[in-house]
Amino acid sequence: MPAIEALIFDMDGTMVHSMPWHAQAWVEYARRHAMDLDVPAFMAQTTGKNAFECACALMGRTVSAEESERITAEKEGIYRELFAAHFCAVDGFDRFHTQARDMGLKVAIGTAGDQDNVRFVLDNLQMQPPAQAIARGDEGLPGKPHPDIFLKAAERLAIDPAACIVFEDAPHGIEAARRAGMRAVGIGTTHDAQQLSGPHVLAWAPDFSTLLNNQFLEKLHDA
Repeated sequence: MPAIEALIFDMDGTMVHSMPWHAQAWVEYARRHAMDLDVPAFMAQTTGKNAFECACALMGRTVSAEESERITAEKEGIYRELFAAHFCAVDGFDRFHTQARDMGLKVAIGTAGDQDNVRFVLDNLQMQPPAQAIARGDEGLPGKPHPDIFLKAAERLAIDPAACIVFEDAPHGIEAARRAGMRAVGIGTTHDAQQLSGPHVLAWAPDFSTLLNNQFLEKLHDA
């Protein structure tokens, strides 16, 4: 395997502790529309999916682009309002990202989220230096476990996918990394080590502080 040259971070649940607030947003959306929605099951089904795929899953059919946009605008607006009051990065992310850049590694974000959610997170996170590339689900890229989002991120970095490590909190994302030919690290904000396992998975940690304490980046030459 080639040496590691780039890190690709999933956003929700990996960079920021947003997943509980996405769940609460779906609870509120369902309440407003008198929908009987099993939110935990729906979240498990749609984590890593893009907005159109989520809208289709919600309605149980293929929706129009206009209907998808309406559903997405309302639900994501609820999410941003809820999370704004409790915004929280995953512990150690800023220091980890900064150390990676200081070591000369390139950094990208690969998320099924849309441009409004990405802007919201980055405005609150104040990620410095900023990511060198971003690939989003609202660019017409299929959601995870399809590899397209991660492959687009690597393409925009001009890095061989095999020289990238994906950081992910969800099984669909771990599988997407495998399909992209990338190595992965599980971040355990939402799933345990067994759920985020695979032959391409280099490590699992509850947060980035743990990876820093374990000197993960310093040991990358062994990956």
